[in-house]
Amino acid sequence: MSDTPFGFGLPPEEPDDGDEGKKKDQESGGGQGPANPFGFGGLPGAGGFGGGPGGPGADNPFAAMFGSLNPNDLGAAFQQLGQMLSYEGGPVNWDMAKQIARQTVSQGSPDGTKDTSVGPADLKAVEEAVRLADLWLDDATSLPSGAASAVAWSRAEWVEATLPAWKELVDPVAERVGTAMGDVLPEEMQAMAGPLIGMMRSMGGAMFGTQIGQAVGVLAGEVVGSSDIGLPLGPAGKAALLPVNVETFGKDLSVPQEEVRLYLALREAAHQRLFAHVPWLRSHLFGAVDGYARGIKVDTAKLEDVVGQFDPQNPEQMQEALQQGMFQPEDTPEQKAALARLETALALVEGWVDAVVHAAAKPRLSSADALRETLRRRRASGGPAEQTFATLIGLELRPRRLRDASRLWASLTDARGVDGRDGLWAHPDMLPTATDLDDPDGFVHREQIDFSELDKMLGEAADKPDLKKKDKAEDKAEEEDDGKGDDAG
Repeated sequence: MSDTPFGFGLPPEEPDDGDEGKKKDQESGGGQGPANPFGFGGLPGAGGFGGGPGGPGADNPFAAMFGSLNPNDLGAAFQQLGQMLSYEGGPVNWDMAKQIARQTVSQGSPDGTKDTSVGPADLKAVEEAVRLADLWLDDATSLPSGAASAVAWSRAEWVEATLPAWKELVDPVAERVGTAMGDVLPEEMQAMAGPLIGMMRSMGGAMFGTQIGQAVGVLAGEVVGSSDIGLPLGPAGKAALLPVNVETFGKDLSVPQEEVRLYLALREAAHQRLFAHVPWLRSHLFGAVDGYARGIKVDTAKLEDVVGQFDPQNPEQMQEALQQGMFQPEDTPEQKAALARLETALALVEGWVDAVVHAAAKPRLSSADALRETLRRRRASGGPAEQTFATLIGLELRPRRLRDASRLWASLTDARGVDGRDGLWAHPDMLPTATDLDDPDGFVHREQIDFSELDKMLGEAADKPDLKKKDKAEDKAEEEDDGKGDDAG
């Protein structure tokens, strides 16, 4: 495990999962003096409105922003800035995020495929695949079906359906950035800078909304279902596939499209079973993300640079600065524990799905091994959108220990059977830990607590004559005390 997992900065190189990430220089590019924390004077047009270095524009941030703009572009620039500063909601401007995500989807994915509406034939194919997948899974897990319905989504529909979950994931981290945007002011200025702090937080909400929207839009061109990143992003009980992405996924695999769709339906249906019948799991995963977010500190020097580089004519400049990452994990025992909890939870979910789907598909699909390895490599390498989330919110969406977790679940199946394996999901304290992933055999063969024997012992103790006599004596004493109390009344 790397020293800065979950993508703080750019994801480090990891030979095990094939990443080709290279650490980039994250120098701030020249700091701003404490007297000018936002660096407006360094913007294009800093001497505008008749100001040279010491002229009127030097002390006027809006003159610094707009002094050199072409008059024809000034209205558009003010409109864009107005949209950013008029936002008064939470830490992320989700209206902007949704708008950007849908625009990104409409432009098509890098491979040239465009989003299309789902027709009746695609919907029927998805419904039949999920129905058959659920039948096969009945033999591979004791958890019953969790999909009340099967749906086929376009990329735009995936964006709409998953935004509520992204909000829950991103807001805790974005809140810390919003606070930090006020903290970059010198302490003696903060009491007098209320409106400016509000402006910066509105700008921060817009910045996050733009970046999250773009990342969600790009991710919509990569995902094949509602849960294939290991988190329950869609509505509960809806097994969803994206036909256009399923077709793209299987295009170069030399595997019949029907088998590709069925294998992906198996994964989607397995996720649905797990999240539907392990009621604490969703809050456990999202709580781990929130706990980890609370331990993140913001690189305020980089934040000052981002704010100082704001140019209404060139929003891409701010985007590039944000994509360099501004988050650093605190090196505390609490943060390390939160990291281990989050990393292990993601690995256990994906490892269980991998093991269960392989058990269901191996006897029935000749392409099961090839599809399994393709999915594993895909999850290990990630894509551009996942890297964007890693640098933007400090959350890497891929489990680093997927193969370890999958081996552990398979060993549990051999040693304890399907019921014994799935019974571990009854409570989070029963699940394997990060240490157990290092020593799966030790966990598999560890002596289990037999609760039925404990119940038997308690029952026998309750039936012992001496205990019964003691209970009767205590009951009699209580009755006599009650009688005395009545007489005294």
